[in-house]
Amino acid sequence: MEQANLLKMADVKAALGTRPWNSHKGMFGYVGILGGSLCYAGAAKLANLGAAALRAGCGVVTLGVPASVAPAVAPYLLESTLFPVPDEDGKMIFDPFALASFLSGKRAVAVGMGWGRSTEYQKILEYLLCNYSGALLLDADALNTLAEDGLQLLFRKQGPVILTPHPMEFSRLSGVPVDEIRERPVELAKSFAAEHGVVLLLKGSVTTVTDGITVYQTDRGCAGMATAGSGDVLSGVLAGMLGYLPPTALTVACGAFLAGLAGEIAERESNPFSMVASDTAAALPKAFSQVLNS
Repeated sequence: MEQANLLKMADVKAALGTRPWNSHKGMFGYVGILGGSLCYAGAAKLANLGAAALRAGCGVVTLGVPASVAPAVAPYLLESTLFPVPDEDGKMIFDPFALASFLSGKRAVAVGMGWGRSTEYQKILEYLLCNYSGALLLDADALNTLAEDGLQLLFRKQGPVILTPHPMEFSRLSGVPVDEIRERPVELAKSFAAEHGVVLLLKGSVTTVTDGITVYQTDRGCAGMATAGSGDVLSGVLAGMLGYLPPTALTVACGAFLAGLAGEIAERESNPFSMVASDTAAALPKAFSQVLNS
């Protein structure tokens, strides 16, 4: 049986480290979040995603959304900056010049949340994998696009790649039935990560994170997180932490731990029925404080 390390609060605290008094935002990374479409405009959700990234400790977040969606998102952004991406019918189109501008200076980029489906995304994803050398996190419809376009793209990547599927998305990527994934999550995740040279975060009541060599698990989270947008908040947290920490399995596992802990705090302050994903994002400062003060 494959062995996994159950992440503890002390592990997360050690990974976060401390910050000098003379810090400035450039020390903690510029990160990008690329997502959204007309059908999933999700102004509040995407703004929440940006907030989650900043709450997770990076210096600056740029939110890239289809240009036609940008006016709906802009009123919800305070600390984050906005990058309108050329679009058609409310979905991003492939524009290498716009993508190059968006990627410039970014230490980490999260892609795919609220994208929907489009053949243009295959071109965008190929460009990102083949031209971006920072940490690239693929979630939601970026994972679906990858599954449709073929995993061979991963072998052309120029930088570290993090995949964050739930069991159904992992089934599409791996071809393994969901029931089998739930029975053998550690073994299957580790094998996939090793074969494709990625860090894989397999979501679940126990989340498994592996680089194909080391495996971490975290059981932080709660029933209240079973709501739309929780995965988007997690992607925002991970992007934020990848702005200032190395793109390793440990960093990704720590992000999952903190997002789950924030969800637990939010559920205690609300209840499992009424809780929404933005409650988790709002509880991130308390989660970080609990870890840092432990």
